[in-house]
Amino acid sequence: MEGFLILIVLSGVVSILQGQSRSLSTHQILDMCHLTAGWPVFEYEYYQRGDIIIGGLFSVYTSTEKLKLSNGVYDSSYVCSGLDIIEYEFLMAFFFAIDEINKNPDLLPNITLGYHLFDTCGYNIKAIDSVLRILSGFRNNAPNYSCMEGPEVAGFVGDTLFLPTLAVAELLNVYQYPQISHRVTDPLLSDRQKFPYFYRTVQSSQVWYEMVVKFLRIFGWNWVGIITSSDGTGETELQVLRKEMTRHGICIEFVIYLTNDVHINRQRMIKKSTTDVVVVPQAQCNKPCPPGYRKSPTEGIHACCYLCVPCSVGAFSNVTDSDICHECPDDQQPDERRVICIPKSYEYLSYDTNIIAPALFNISLLCSVVTLFILTLFVLLRDTPVVKANNRTVSFILLTSILLSFLSVFLFLGRPVDITCMLRQISFGIFFSIAVSSVLAKTITVCIAFKASKPGSYWRKWVGEKISNSVVIICSSVQVLICVIWLSVSPPYQEYDMHSYPGKIIIQCNEGSVVGFYSMLGYLGLLAAVSFVLAFMVRTLPDSFNEAKYITFSMLVFCSVWIAMIPAYLSTRGKYMVAVEVFAILASSAGLLSFIFFPKCYIIIIKPERNSIKYIMDKVKS
Repeated sequence: MEGFLILIVLSGVVSILQGQSRSLSTHQILDMCHLTAGWPVFEYEYYQRGDIIIGGLFSVYTSTEKLKLSNGVYDSSYVCSGLDIIEYEFLMAFFFAIDEINKNPDLLPNITLGYHLFDTCGYNIKAIDSVLRILSGFRNNAPNYSCMEGPEVAGFVGDTLFLPTLAVAELLNVYQYPQISHRVTDPLLSDRQKFPYFYRTVQSSQVWYEMVVKFLRIFGWNWVGIITSSDGTGETELQVLRKEMTRHGICIEFVIYLTNDVHINRQRMIKKSTTDVVVVPQAQCNKPCPPGYRKSPTEGIHACCYLCVPCSVGAFSNVTDSDICHECPDDQQPDERRVICIPKSYEYLSYDTNIIAPALFNISLLCSVVTLFILTLFVLLRDTPVVKANNRTVSFILLTSILLSFLSVFLFLGRPVDITCMLRQISFGIFFSIAVSSVLAKTITVCIAFKASKPGSYWRKWVGEKISNSVVIICSSVQVLICVIWLSVSPPYQEYDMHSYPGKIIIQCNEGSVVGFYSMLGYLGLLAAVSFVLAFMVRTLPDSFNEAKYITFSMLVFCSVWIAMIPAYLSTRGKYMVAVEVFAILASSAGLLSFIFFPKCYIIIIKPERNSIKYIMDKVKS
């Protein structure tokens, strides 16, 4: 096409130079600048004089065929064939519009419209030849010459088909004549940079492409075939439609170029399609992914062919053919179908939804009542030998600390809040340090009493309640100091653990400072270890009520419980971690209470005759 245009322009330049070099007659000029169309074509031409001439190109006939003579021989000339009724109606409408405008004096006063029209029969060369002849003003074309003595051409209307219209548009850009098309919709001609003089009265086919894509999306079709003409006229439309479909995720399985042979067309369809029937089947490569699934690409080249995989844990999709699954918010989880997000359930050591909390509550309450009963019994019988033995003040402190340890269990049950998070570990650490310090003081008292029993012993001056009370106060004060520093630096607080267990939000206490927490536990373990070692050393020493042995057993149980508790505590999460710690508190406190005070209660309640000075003196004499 570009070469042909260059030929036209060069021919015009030569004509101008020749016209300037010598004076020629009109007929000589026409003979000189005539440009043939390559072959003689029998044509249809329509002309009407006027003050303003409108050039026009119509394809009333859409093809040509060789002229057949009467003797049956085909001539070298061609005639137009294949009548297009719709285009014929457009031609009649053009004539009618010109006539109506010329009749109405208000539209174009004192101006008569004329026209010069050709039927191009759908051929590019014929269209260009017709334009040049209209511009030249004679039946023979003369590029770059206007041989008309009358009015000039104002512009052009047409053509009907894309390729002739494109050829004419490129030519008229050179001469800067406006062109208005009434049927061509190709989006290529919408480029105002390339075709600044081209206009049309119909929408660009880009609108139709968008409508086709919208239609396909409404029905959910994404696996389609395209059928187009094999003469090359639909190639541009094919490329634009392919681009538009790809942009919207629609895949093209095949493109079939139709010929005039119906049998060949049918065979091409069957061969190209992956299905047995070409109806554009559900028009999908595979079934759409339902909600709760996402598309997973396969190894194929088409994006429309994919696998459907379930959304991962914690994700959902609520639309069909979702490309991705969306994560639920931290406080929500997908339902069973992974279609919507629902609130997660809260988990803690609850009284309502778990039997563990009521069970621990009742055990703690029972142990507290027993401890309170023993404490009351000891207060009432505080002057008896059993109670006075081995420092009754320390015994009262030990019973009180055990009672408070049992009661501290209530801080671990129920929904944790900031205040209970701070109090539970602090109270547990302080009460247990007082209890273990009291046991340590009792052990030291037994050891000093034995050493002081020898004549002239240095340890006699240490006998009494002063050393026991001092041990309890000093050892407990260290734990209190650790807890105060812990609370001052980074106290425990309530937190929500949303990731440890799928579908659950664990309401738990964050210990704040890990160093403070393990310092408290470490110091408590140190006191327990010292008490156990010392009690083990004095277990065989003579004692009025064998208290050294009972202290040894109690500390053995205490240390065993907490040593076993550590791995269990670290390997659990949520309410079970709390339950393990509560169980350790109850078990170790019950061990101290049982081994140290139950033997004394047995004497006080079952064998009261042993709870007298006379019995003790008789035992010493024997």
